Amino acid sequence: MNRSDRIRSNLIQAFAPSVLDVVDDSHKHAGHAGASPEGETHYTVKIVSSSFAGLSRVAMQRAVMDALKEEFDTGLHALSIKASS
Repeated sequence: MNRSDRIRSNLIQAFAPSVLDVVDDSHKHAGHAGASPEGETHYTVKIVSSSFAGLSRVAMQRAVMDALKEEFDTGLHALSIKASS
């Protein structure tokens, strides 16, 4: 399973989103800090979940990052998060 699939799986399990888009943007960051020649280091996530109801933008982003802690620990370098309820 690649990183995109793991991110998708973790977010589905954590938030049961009604909308989830996971895009690998690593090719846009080749040569930048944290980029790997193999890719899978920079992502954009768009997620809509009722689990986020009542949370601030920062709290939603923290929740997503917490759900992906293992990915950050194993090479995920950057994540752009667009989250809403």
